[in-house]
Amino acid sequence: MEKLTFYALSAPEKLDRIGAYLSERLIRDVGRHRYGYVCIAMEALDQLLMACHCQSINLFVESFLKMVAKLLESEKPNLQILGTNSFVKFANIEEDTPSYHRSYDFFVSRFSEMCHSSHDDMEIKTKIRMSGIKGLQGVVRKTVNDELQANIWDPQHMDKIVPSLLFNLQHIEEAESRSPSPLQAPEKEKENPAELAERCLRELLGRAAFGNIKNAIKPVLIHLDNHSLWEPKVFAIRCFKIIMYSIQPQHSHLVIQQLLSHLDANSRSAATVRAGIVEVLSEAAVIAATGSVGPTVLEMFNTLLRQLRLSIDYALTGSYNGAISLGTKIIKEHEERMFQEAVIKTIGSFASTLPTYQRSEVILFIMSKVPLPSLHHPMETGKTGENRNRLTQIMLLKSLLQVSTGFQCNNMMSALPSNFLDRLLSTALMEDAEIRLFVLEILISFIDRHGNRHKFSTISTLSDISVLKLKVDKCSRQDTVFMKKHSQQLYRHIYLSCKEETNIQRHYEALYSLLALVSIELANEEVVVDLIRLVLAVQDVAQVNEENLPVYNRCALYALGAAYLNLISQLTAVPAFCQHTHEVIETRKKEAPYMLPEDVFVERPRLSQNLDGVVIEFLFRQSKISEVLGGSGYNSDRLCLPYIPQLTDEDRLSKRKSIGETISLQVEVESRNSPEKEERVPAEEITYETLKKAIVDSVAVEEQERERRRQVVEKFQKAPFEEIAAHCGARASLLQSKLNQIFEITIRPPPSPSGTITAAYGQPQNHSIPVYEMKFPDLCVY
Repeated sequence: MEKLTFYALSAPEKLDRIGAYLSERLIRDVGRHRYGYVCIAMEALDQLLMACHCQSINLFVESFLKMVAKLLESEKPNLQILGTNSFVKFANIEEDTPSYHRSYDFFVSRFSEMCHSSHDDMEIKTKIRMSGIKGLQGVVRKTVNDELQANIWDPQHMDKIVPSLLFNLQHIEEAESRSPSPLQAPEKEKENPAELAERCLRELLGRAAFGNIKNAIKPVLIHLDNHSLWEPKVFAIRCFKIIMYSIQPQHSHLVIQQLLSHLDANSRSAATVRAGIVEVLSEAAVIAATGSVGPTVLEMFNTLLRQLRLSIDYALTGSYNGAISLGTKIIKEHEERMFQEAVIKTIGSFASTLPTYQRSEVILFIMSKVPLPSLHHPMETGKTGENRNRLTQIMLLKSLLQVSTGFQCNNMMSALPSNFLDRLLSTALMEDAEIRLFVLEILISFIDRHGNRHKFSTISTLSDISVLKLKVDKCSRQDTVFMKKHSQQLYRHIYLSCKEETNIQRHYEALYSLLALVSIELANEEVVVDLIRLVLAVQDVAQVNEENLPVYNRCALYALGAAYLNLISQLTAVPAFCQHTHEVIETRKKEAPYMLPEDVFVERPRLSQNLDGVVIEFLFRQSKISEVLGGSGYNSDRLCLPYIPQLTDEDRLSKRKSIGETISLQVEVESRNSPEKEERVPAEEITYETLKKAIVDSVAVEEQERERRRQVVEKFQKAPFEEIAAHCGARASLLQSKLNQIFEITIRPPPSPSGTITAAYGQPQNHSIPVYEMKFPDLCVY
């Protein structure tokens, strides 16, 4: 070998003849089963290949590859392994000159076939499979960076390479279960095809460029489909974790798009299959969010919400076609419900990784999909339509709750913009108790920015709230503006929610949490006064009972008022207010425990059947609270006014008769029956709330005008000169035309019947051109 190597290096032009001779000898020895000479010939070829890097090596490589192919075609496992090892050595050599005509199609096919070996001997089967994986790894290394070679990323090659690696990766449990002993474990790990396949797959994906990702991912999806690997979903999740951590971060959104397209393609597959795809999508999206997700954010949410709606339709109709017929696959409702929960969980987990501005967009996007009984969002009619509307509302609000959980935004105007808040609070007027509860929880998620929510999960009258260790910050200017704009709307919905007959304990707990969090996060002196007035109005609802509420609801409203006033009195730290609250609570403990949360909000509430004879000592008195808070600088005049909710058209969105509808109907009937209808002009009632609204509206108008002025100034500072000149020229010509019309009407006398202007002495005279009609040069204008 030393002499042969020296001769080859001295006379490189003889290298191709040496290779041809060794190739001929090896083929003859293989045919005669002289395997010792075969090994000698391959060893000689390997050493010559490693030693020689001259320009004429291409012809020698052709002979070498022909010999390797001959070994791989053999039935003998040892020859297959020998040929593979030689090919791997060749793959690691960096050639000086490229090859224009070399093809590796045979090697891809043969190595892929070896990866699927089913030899009877377990040890030999493992060796053949590992050789196949190493061979594929060698092909990838040899071709992936050489533009002159056949493109390894073509589907014809990827459809063989990727499934072969996944097939070996899939049997990792089998390999692990047969590891003999701890002492031999490290050696066994080296011989594990699953780990080698994973390493090769990571290397392949790590080398993938932007245009090749699709061809590499599609075979993975087909393999998981063909082998029904979405339902256990463990292997599918593991595959896509490998993919997401192996590819370049800027390519991750391409994988997400592939999964979304595959989910759409499987819209009529079993719910378990769709749930598996969604789970994989969830894991992949969370990893992708740490890199670059790009424009796929809303696309992903749009696809998930569309699948959610389809699942609701499937569950209602019982089939994928909308009608059950012979041969139709019957859908299991519990499987569809499992799929819906998987979609909601995915929406939440992905949204939690997004930055604040993107989460705000997603929240608005989901809310726009909620069907509401309004002109812009017509709801389906009929029994099936109502069920579909209700299920869609519940599922989308669940998704919204997932997205809003943990949402941190310092500016409530950005977190709860008007168009979102209006639609959300409209949903709070629905008849369905479950929907109303979701709305309350969503509001709580948005308002709780300091993690105080769990401290109000149970309603109680603590004598010292310092044990709660509340995190309280001063109300910011942005929050004050938000409350000025939306507080009355928020109070109104809290008030109407308290009056619902279908409320259960969870509703009152959510209402208490909402009141408490508004007091902590968004409260200034004015808000505190309004909240106290609101809770005292709720107490009046329980006392007067015009709505004929059940006993439990009335006791719950009394208990809710006691818990909140106990909390707010300690937050305001006004001793006289705290004393009044404490006195009422102590009186109730002794004589009316059914009006306190400790007796009402328990598993078996202790209620009183006679709530009509409630004495004044059991009630929180508005006059007393006004007196004690007025002495501490609060607005006592405002405290003396009873709270009356604003009446809007929003109640008509719900399918029940709310207080707004009832009062507006009464007013309308009274006005129709009035004998003075023709004579009397309806005058708008001037109240404090009306004046306040007018002031807020005027502030908004001033802000709009200021913003318009700022935009004009910015335009003249930054716009191109041509654009400004065109704009001013258009305005000047418009002004000139208007002036011409005015002068035409006011100055020029009406035309005479003869069509000429007659002078005083009856002689016709020529009409001179007025000054205002003369055409001046452009520079003279203005």
